[in-house]
Amino acid sequence: MSGRSAHATAILGPELAARLPEVKVLLVGAGGIGCELLKNIVLTGFGRITLLDLDTIDLSNLNRQFLFRKKDVKQSKAMVAARTAAAFNPNVTITPIHGNIKEPQFDVEWFKSFDLILNALDNLDARRHVNKMCMAAGVPLVESGTAGYLGQVQPILKDRTECFDCVPKPTPKTFPVCTIRSTPSQPIHCIVWAKSYLIPQLFGEDEDAGKEGDLDEAEKQGENAQEIATLRKEAQAFKSVRAALRTPQSGSDVDAARLIFQKVFNSDINNLLSMEDMWRTRAKPTPLDFAAITNGTFTLPLPLSQTNGAPTRPATNGNGATASTSSSGSSSRSDAGLKDQRALTLQDNVELFVASTNRLAARMRNGEETISFDKDDDDTLDFVTAAANLRSAAYGIPGKSRWEVKEMAGNIIPAIATTNAIIAGLIVLQALHVLRKAYNAVRNVHVQFRPNLPLSTINLSMPNPKCGVCRDTYTQVLCDPTRVTLGEVVRGVLGGGDGKGLGPREVSVYEEQRVLSDPDWDDNNERTLESLNVTRGKFLSIVDEESEYGTIQVAIGALPPNHDINESALILPDPLPLPPKIVKVEEPTAHKRSAPDDEVVEEPPTKRVRTTATSIPLVTPVTPSKKRKLDEDGILLLETANEMVEADADVIEID
Repeated sequence: MSGRSAHATAILGPELAARLPEVKVLLVGAGGIGCELLKNIVLTGFGRITLLDLDTIDLSNLNRQFLFRKKDVKQSKAMVAARTAAAFNPNVTITPIHGNIKEPQFDVEWFKSFDLILNALDNLDARRHVNKMCMAAGVPLVESGTAGYLGQVQPILKDRTECFDCVPKPTPKTFPVCTIRSTPSQPIHCIVWAKSYLIPQLFGEDEDAGKEGDLDEAEKQGENAQEIATLRKEAQAFKSVRAALRTPQSGSDVDAARLIFQKVFNSDINNLLSMEDMWRTRAKPTPLDFAAITNGTFTLPLPLSQTNGAPTRPATNGNGATASTSSSGSSSRSDAGLKDQRALTLQDNVELFVASTNRLAARMRNGEETISFDKDDDDTLDFVTAAANLRSAAYGIPGKSRWEVKEMAGNIIPAIATTNAIIAGLIVLQALHVLRKAYNAVRNVHVQFRPNLPLSTINLSMPNPKCGVCRDTYTQVLCDPTRVTLGEVVRGVLGGGDGKGLGPREVSVYEEQRVLSDPDWDDNNERTLESLNVTRGKFLSIVDEESEYGTIQVAIGALPPNHDINESALILPDPLPLPPKIVKVEEPTAHKRSAPDDEVVEEPPTKRVRTTATSIPLVTPVTPSKKRKLDEDGILLLETANEMVEADADVIEID
């Protein structure tokens, strides 16, 4: 026993300590939790570690992601973290991957090569993806997350515990389009407008291309001429602005920025002010004047937000606190705070708007086709900060510092290094229980903001029987998507029945939210998977139309490297999947017992008995399940063209 491993062996026991060097673990994420967790598993003795992260190091990471230094900024997190942590234990092999966990090469077969998955992710979509891949591969997952002083560790074991999707997650906060575009009342409304509307309009793809023809057609059909003229004017204005951003300027660099400013902070606001009804119950915005702000003569009026007849909100000029209505406050700026955290005056915001617009325009002229917001992109962050604060000033809303805008626009959850360290330690403890198969000791653990009970543990719950992820039946086919058709995969997976698969059944086939086929529409069955964009790493969902059996999730994998080209391009699973039967539980219906004197009236049947004339088959066949749904909706389906209903039937005929 070496001195390095003696302590771990004494704690873990000789059996587990001997296994750890051969355990293959995948760590997804090298951020706040990931750095702490990588250090922990290296020092614990996990011998074969794969570290995956798609992000690069930003200056703001250095206060809590201790594996990085200032010299590492802009480099791959996975590469730098692996290099730094490797020095902690020379007996450990760390394989870093700079990539996205959702890339096709990281398929179910790849996940199956690991003994354990540890999640240290910071977004919902990636977490759901890893959860589904672990369900398909049957590999244990330890999920985690932190938010400020709060944190959670959740071990996930297929068929033994809830998966990540067994409990619905809250949907991200959204805002009405009209509020964002026309009537903002909070700083976040202005930030979302700058990030999700203005940047795409100016620097994204031209969504208005081709709309001129639509407007011409609408005009020919006699639609509102004034509205069409307004839309044309709006489209032409943005077209001019986009052209100015992409064309080298012969005059001042301020021209393009000023053109944008004039449109969005003056002309557009004046257009809104012309709609008098919109401002009957809310304060009117103030059009901004570029020249007056620049030379320090512009003054914002005092907002007249009334409470009991008295103004309650003083004027603001785009900074986060109460400010003079004069725009010349740039001389009174405080140098005491950090640059990103100081309040910006109206004049500061105009200067920042011009500078960031010119930098983004230069990037467009140098070949970038589109630019989207990224919290770590200084140019886009400066633009959103300035644009949001200028819009806030126009609507009498307090502005935000650059740091606050970054936090709100980037959906940044506050991170505390101590919480990350606690969670990382708890992840390792739960991972060790999983490796021992000590399932009675595995717990969900929560870090709480309660001094008397900072840690709480919860027994694991069984899977949610209605979960659309872990309750599905998973299987895998290996194939060449260029040569295999959708129909071949579906027929192959269903098999012939009699113990070899479900057998031929009426099914619908999906890929995520896309319907690829159903019993009434099988046009895609003879198309190749590649032509349907169903390739390696994706799933086909085979859903029983009669709802008698559970859903089959078919993972698409690649053929083995040594596969003979003359052999079949499709390798089916053996044995074929057999999803469980769906147990339908009928809701009990409450029946009122009639009193002796109550008159009992029997309701007439909801459907009439049909009589049949000469049988002429209908053109389009309908599946039994769809027919049943029509019956439940009170729709009588005639099976032949000449079929008749009783003469006294109270029906509405639909062609």
